[in-house]
Amino acid sequence: MNRIDTRFATLRSAGRKALIPFFTAGDPALEASVPVMHALVAAGADVIELGVPFSDPMADGPTIQRSSERALGRGAGMTYVLDAVREFRAKDTVTPVVLMGYLNPVDIRGADTFARQAAAAGVDGVLLVDLPPEEAGDFRAAFDAAGIALVLLASPTTTDARMEALCDGAQGYLYYVSFAGVTGAADRLDTAQASARLRRIRAASRAPVVAGFGIRDAASAAAMAIDADGVVVGSALVDALDGAASAEEAAARAGAFLAPLRAALDAA
Repeated sequence: MNRIDTRFATLRSAGRKALIPFFTAGDPALEASVPVMHALVAAGADVIELGVPFSDPMADGPTIQRSSERALGRGAGMTYVLDAVREFRAKDTVTPVVLMGYLNPVDIRGADTFARQAAAAGVDGVLLVDLPPEEAGDFRAAFDAAGIALVLLASPTTTDARMEALCDGAQGYLYYVSFAGVTGAADRLDTAQASARLRRIRAASRAPVVAGFGIRDAASAAAMAIDADGVVVGSALVDALDGAASAEEAAARAGAFLAPLRAALDAA
């Protein structure tokens, strides 16, 4: 049972929903990542999804694409990301951290080597957008051996047969993409349609189910959380951090952005 499982068990027993913020490591500044992580926890984050900068983030909209470009321009590669998690763990040993990104920066190190390095840094889960579960055998084996959850994605276009396989193989949590499209397209979020799908998935999944894509504020977070075990908010947070002049300002912006979402989830 890793930190993700422990956190969701605690939330379940308290009747609360998970709030999972995403931001790109290294943006708005290299020195801001760890202070932002701590600020998010202080504002009510239950799990942190830390984006691994990548040159071709095909599932992401312009906001996160630009964020990745800026971070890469500062030199925020995988070594930097793992160092940031390690530094975060010096003060926070309980909040789960999930790396979210793409296969290439992981594959280039090799599944076993990466899994060992990530576990040593304090990573609890990895979500690789472009790694199909059918081709993930070597990675799942390496992650299992290191105690790292391989977080899977489901979407509105996932077939029933594939959804059954995803629910059976889910670890940590199953991430439900609320609409077919890229991150940040809030105008495409149909909470009623997503909620109906979420109810069916939660009934079948062995792991908690969280909803992401299109969640930008307290109202959309509360609406999506009704039929999910938690919500992920990313592009709107990245927007809020953009342009912060210092690590301190970035941390303050992160806390100010997330606190209303935490309050809305708890009130609902």
